[in-house]
Amino acid sequence: MIGYIGKRIFWSLVIVLGILTLTFIIIHLAPGDPASIYIRPEIDAKTVATIRRQMGLEKPLLQQYIIWLKEFTTGNFGISFSHKRAVSSVIGEATWNTLQLTVIVFVFQLIVGVCLGMYAAIRHNTRSDQSINSLLLFFYSLPGFWLALMLISLFSLKLGWLPSGQMKSIILTGGIVQQVFDRIKHLILPAFILSLPFIAITTRFVRGSLLDVLGQDYIRTARAYGLPRNKILFLYALKNALLPLVTLLGLYLPFLLGGSVIIENVFAWPGMGRVTVNAIFAHDFPLILATNFIAALTIVIGNLISDILYFYVDPRIRMGGIG
Repeated sequence: MIGYIGKRIFWSLVIVLGILTLTFIIIHLAPGDPASIYIRPEIDAKTVATIRRQMGLEKPLLQQYIIWLKEFTTGNFGISFSHKRAVSSVIGEATWNTLQLTVIVFVFQLIVGVCLGMYAAIRHNTRSDQSINSLLLFFYSLPGFWLALMLISLFSLKLGWLPSGQMKSIILTGGIVQQVFDRIKHLILPAFILSLPFIAITTRFVRGSLLDVLGQDYIRTARAYGLPRNKILFLYALKNALLPLVTLLGLYLPFLLGGSVIIENVFAWPGMGRVTVNAIFAHDFPLILATNFIAALTIVIGNLISDILYFYVDPRIRMGGIG
């Protein structure tokens, strides 16, 4: 097992380094000058050269890469060009804001998806099953940004029930209970829209896996012995049906991060997605590299956790001689 985890960690680090190197090359070859945010028409050429030297842009690309890699591996992400403060500070705030959104989406879609998948499997080939599949396919096919705008128009502009953006109200008075309630109101729309495609995937996955398990010989044997239906479903069938879901949950991380980029910008949610988009438009090289590092690391860790969990929950993998 230790050898298996060690190999996975090694190749994970290689993948992360490759992603960062490719990102470094692409952003430096892209058109645009990061120093342009400081340069004004009235500034003379000598001052411009000084600004570029302070930003480290006058050095050859290979030398910039070596310097950046040395600093990056020691945990120094540099200073953000656009925010004019440490990148680690910007990333820390944005990561916490994104986690508040993605963790709620992850838990919500898992609970709803498993419950709907179980219900659809139990009601296989009935109108309820067909209605659930059709409805989820419909919502899964809708563009997230379009649905977000439609729900903002309905619930925020017309009905005034929910806020249209940000994490909290501009003017907020009261104690901790009111602050928590206000945060929940701001989370409802972005969390619901971001969770819809994952609910559809989880539901379909659980439904198909549970139907496959319910057709196995040991389930028919349990029925023949007269075991209660709920005991067969929850004690024997559901446990094995959810086993493949372990791997799928790890793969949700990249899609959650990708979806949050769009949703955070629509709802002006100050998270990693919005910070990344703003950094790209501002040619903020240190911030772009740091956000890509966090995204790549999260994806790799998610897959690594899935592999390790699958190793433990599925005896067939251990019997196969891994580790």
